[in-house]
Amino acid sequence: MAHLSIETAEATAELKHQDLTALTLAQASRLIRAGDVTSVQLTEAVLGRIAALDKKLNCYITVCGENALTEARMLDEELAQGKWRGPLHGIPLALKDNIDTLGTPTTAASNVYRERLPSADAEVTRRLREAGAVITGKLNLHEFAAGGTGHVSAFGATHNPWDLDRVAGGSSSGSGAAVASGLCFGALGTDTGGSIRIPSSWCGIVGLKPTYGLVSIRGIVPLIYTLDHCGPMVRSVEDAALLLNVLAGYDPLDAASVPAPAEDYLASMEQSVAAVRLGAPAEFYVELDPEVESAIQAAIEVLSGLTAGVSSTAALPPCGDILQFFAETLAFHAKHIEETPELYQSATGRFLKSFPPPLATHYIQARETLTTLRRTIDSAFDTFDLVILPTERILPPTIAAAEESDRIAEETGVPSTDTYAAIANTYQFNLYGLPALTMPCGFSKEGLPIGMTIAGPRFSEGKILALAKAFERATDWHKRAPALSA
Repeated sequence: MAHLSIETAEATAELKHQDLTALTLAQASRLIRAGDVTSVQLTEAVLGRIAALDKKLNCYITVCGENALTEARMLDEELAQGKWRGPLHGIPLALKDNIDTLGTPTTAASNVYRERLPSADAEVTRRLREAGAVITGKLNLHEFAAGGTGHVSAFGATHNPWDLDRVAGGSSSGSGAAVASGLCFGALGTDTGGSIRIPSSWCGIVGLKPTYGLVSIRGIVPLIYTLDHCGPMVRSVEDAALLLNVLAGYDPLDAASVPAPAEDYLASMEQSVAAVRLGAPAEFYVELDPEVESAIQAAIEVLSGLTAGVSSTAALPPCGDILQFFAETLAFHAKHIEETPELYQSATGRFLKSFPPPLATHYIQARETLTTLRRTIDSAFDTFDLVILPTERILPPTIAAAEESDRIAEETGVPSTDTYAAIANTYQFNLYGLPALTMPCGFSKEGLPIGMTIAGPRFSEGKILALAKAFERATDWHKRAPALSA
């Protein structure tokens, strides 16, 4: 495990006097390692903030308060005895509620699974616990991860901390809002068509969808297994590298997992980006909200000065239609949707019933095409190293507008376009299986975050993190936090 970057004594002293929940994961970790704060203090601060603010945000489905404090005390005792598990030691983190936790409900935000108690941790949960993380609870999501807004949940909509009337983005809505609001120091999200990156963009945080297979998805309630990913949602690029160091690794019991060379992402984050060639594929720059367009163009100017420059002619190959792979979703839900359709939220039930019965030949052909695409996609990066694009073409809609869209869809039978608008610039990287990171690059006039995506070839997470860190050092967008009060 790599060492954290060294902070000056003055900076560390300043951090000690801040609201603990305002710290990044890396800052909190340095203070724990130095003995300046304890895990119990961090955990109590987070639980206190949850109690004060979550009634407005609705991020948590389950808060594991007593268990979290018990874990924190144990980890403090270990540290006092000279045992340090690494940078996550004693850090309060939270999990999207489709990620299994032993003995704690994992509901996927659905009444179908309201009473479900997993008999084992997901592999990513196990890795976090082994690394010393304190699990504060399970986070809200768009039901069964089947949407891009986060307003459809058996436990109610998650509210965007920058504007409580707006959606937080889906499907990892609770993860995005909780991290942005200081209700945990980091969270795990899942991503099938953009579900880490959409809420990270709309909530103004850093979200990383790794290369397909780099992080285990065993023990995660699937949406589309062929496209599902799991990754970190955090407040800084360094935090993403810290979490990825723990999450990445081959899992022989996960059919999606792939062997990859071990990498220290903290070290890779510090590599020079001066020679990096950037592409800005034109297909991702259409129908942009004017404020999104202005923010991304300003970000490109900054990046041009940090790198070898940006090519406007870069192009990625056609990736096909994501809808072909919902055959896997229908197969997973077939029994429940037939036997207990009333347990689904109406929008989710309508969504599942909107697809015609899949033909096996079409699905098999789509899988074959996807396999070839993923094996050849790296060749698209011959004349550029990474690509830059706006994460979202639009600003987050209001919850009321999303609900009205659902009502119209119910009446007319025409599918709601909310999720398709949200995934317009994100789903492609799930089909490609490529790593993609979103980070804040600006704000609208109304104070809503705008996100920029950096993506690259398979297993280029280190280079992506390095460019993201360089941009973070050159700008101040990541320093903003939503103004929330009890």
